[in-house]
Amino acid sequence: MQPESRQLTVDLATMSTTEPAAAAMYQAAGADDDATAANDVDPASETPEQRRARFERDAMQYVDQLYSAAMRMARNPSDAEDLVQEAYTKAFSAFHQYKPGTNLKAWLYRILTNTYINLYRKRQREPLQSNSDTIEDWQLAKAESHTSAGLRSAETEALDHLPDSDVKNALQSIPEEFRLAVYFADVEGYAYKQISEIMNTPIGTVMSRLHRGRKMLRDMLADYAAERGFRAQTDDQASAGSNNQEKEK
Repeated sequence: MQPESRQLTVDLATMSTTEPAAAAMYQAAGADDDATAANDVDPASETPEQRRARFERDAMQYVDQLYSAAMRMARNPSDAEDLVQEAYTKAFSAFHQYKPGTNLKAWLYRILTNTYINLYRKRQREPLQSNSDTIEDWQLAKAESHTSAGLRSAETEALDHLPDSDVKNALQSIPEEFRLAVYFADVEGYAYKQISEIMNTPIGTVMSRLHRGRKMLRDMLADYAAERGFRAQTDDQASAGSNNQEKEK
């Protein structure tokens, strides 16, 4: 069951365009796809009022998507709202550094991810209890982007029969750096280069985390499927079976 939509309001009145520390942290992330602003906009010459209007027009349309991502990171509605508010505050402060015509959504995701790391990872607190009705990780099992190179490669039939709660539990059991890589690739559909920019991580590291994260998820879901009587081979099991067939020949 899909969660009810949540109306999230970001308070622009508290935001400042004069915070140099935030502005210096973020350059444009992403390629020219999904551009949301005209290339002829000159941030250096616009007034504060014009910049605020441009931010409201171009950046605020992604607030619900950033909240969904924040829920997967913080796993708590209140913390997710605080995370989005803080991320938008930083984005507004650094908006004159954003290059119009580049991928604004990826730029915002990068700020959200960095904000999460700075605000929450350092707390080293116990995992928060999540409300299963507010998290959308069930989408992983049904995402059209999963191909022979992705999550569904080893257990397509089993995933179609697994309860949504199994998918959510499996994803939340994966260590954070792998969970975020899987989320950005398999839910948001970002390419390696974009994920690298969002997470401020080398592309090789992103590829490694995504490979390991998908394998962790496959193995967990294969166990869930086996418990429910569905057959689902992991990569290791498939390889072992192939080797046995060769020996029999």
